[in-house]
Amino acid sequence: MPNIVSRLVSELQEMAALQTDPRASNTLILESATRASPRRPPARIRCSAAPSPPRSYRITLLPGDGIGREVVSVAKDVLSLAGSFEGVKSNEKIHSFSLASMISSNKCISFVLLSYAGIEFRFREVPIGGSALDSVGVPLPEETLTAAKESDAVLLGAIGGYKWDANEKHLKPETGLLQLRAGLGVFANLRPATVLSQLVDSSTLKKEVAEGVDIMVVRELTGGIYFGNPRGFGYNERGEDIGFNTEIYSVPEIDRIARVAFEVARKRRGKLCSVDKANVLEASMLWRKRVTALASEFPDIEIFHMYVDNAAMQLIRNPKQFDTIVTNNIFGDILSDEASMLTGSIGMLPSASISESGPGLFEPIHGSAPDIAGQDKANPLATVLSAAMLLRYGLGEEQAAKRIEAAVASTLNKGFRTGDIFSDGTTLVGCKRMGEEVLNSVDSHATAMPLR
Repeated sequence: MPNIVSRLVSELQEMAALQTDPRASNTLILESATRASPRRPPARIRCSAAPSPPRSYRITLLPGDGIGREVVSVAKDVLSLAGSFEGVKSNEKIHSFSLASMISSNKCISFVLLSYAGIEFRFREVPIGGSALDSVGVPLPEETLTAAKESDAVLLGAIGGYKWDANEKHLKPETGLLQLRAGLGVFANLRPATVLSQLVDSSTLKKEVAEGVDIMVVRELTGGIYFGNPRGFGYNERGEDIGFNTEIYSVPEIDRIARVAFEVARKRRGKLCSVDKANVLEASMLWRKRVTALASEFPDIEIFHMYVDNAAMQLIRNPKQFDTIVTNNIFGDILSDEASMLTGSIGMLPSASISESGPGLFEPIHGSAPDIAGQDKANPLATVLSAAMLLRYGLGEEQAAKRIEAAVASTLNKGFRTGDIFSDGTTLVGCKRMGEEVLNSVDSHATAMPLR
C-alpha cells in the first residue's frame, strides 16, 4: 500500500504543477480506511493547487418592480457563490490509474484533483420600469440602457404594477422593457418549460400527461405585430373608432430566428416544430416558406409545422410530442405562458433573450406580483434558473450553470417549497429561506466528490 500511495502522490503533484503556476505551492491531504471497515469512509487524496486569476464578468442587475428586488437579490447571491466554485475540476488521468492494485491491497481510495480558478462578478444595479418612473420620470433611463450595453449580461427581476396602469403608453413600465430589448438588439427569446420530477404533482395536467415534459419555446422577440407599422387609432369609413396594428416580418428576421431554433434543437433532442398561421396570414406564409427552406441546412433535425390554434391545443393534449418550438413574437408570447402552466407554476420558469453579438437579457417569465411584494412570499427559483441560463447562454459557463440547476433540484428534493408550489408533505418556506437552502445546496454540490 505505501508504494501505491507514493505513486499516487507523485502523479497528483505533477498534474497540479502542470495546471498552475510552477512556483505555486501544493498541499496534499491523505486519509485512509480499510475495506474491512464499511462504517468508515473511503480514503481520499486531495491535491489543492494555488488558484489562477478568476474570470471576471460585468453583470447589470435590474430589480424592477414588485417582487423583483427580492428575487434578484437571491439570484445574485446564488450566482456569486456558484461562480466562486467554478474551476474545481477532476482530472480524468487520475481516474484511469490502476484500481486493481488498490483493490488487491484491501484498501478503498477515492481521489480528486482540485484547482480553483473562480468566476468574479462585478454587479451594477440600475432602475427600470415603475421604479425608474418614480425616480427619474421615464421607464428606461439613459443610464440604465448604457449600463446594460456595457455589461456582459443583464439580469432582470420583474416589471409593472397596478400603480402605473393608468399611465400613457410611453410612460408605462412595460415600455421600458420593450425599449431595453430593442436597445440591446436581443431577438431570440428562449423559454424552457420543463416538468421537474419533484413537482409533477403541481402540474394542472394529469401526472401521466405531464411527466417527462421538456419543451423549449424559441420566440422571435423584436419583430411582428408588437413593433410593426403602421399602428394606432383612427376611424373607418362609417366614422367608427378603430385601433390597428401591423404584423410584418422580413426574410432576414425569419432566417436568423429559425437558425437559432435549429441550433437549439440540435443541442436537445433534434425535433423542431414551427408554429404559424400560414392558412390565413401572409406574414405566416413567408415564415413557413423560409423555415422550410432553411431546414435543408440542418438535415439532422426533424422539422414539422403546426398552426397556432392546433399547437395551443396539442400543448395540453400531448405536450411530450414537442421538443423545440419556434414561432413569432405574439404567438410565442401566448404559447410560452400556456406551456408554463404545464410545469405547475410560472414562478419556476426562466428565460433568456439573446442577440447576435452584445449582452443577453435574462429574466423570469412571471410578473411583478405587487400583491405579495415585500411579504417574503415570492418564489425566487425562476430568477435563480435565469441566472443559470445567463451563465450558459450569456457567458458560456456551462459547468457553473449546471451547478446552479443541480442545487435547485437538490433543494426541491429536500422538500422545500414556496407557496405557489406547496403541497402536503413538503416544507413551506419564504423567498429568503428558499434562497438560503439553494445556497446550501450550491455549497454542498461544490465539495470534492469521490470518483466512482
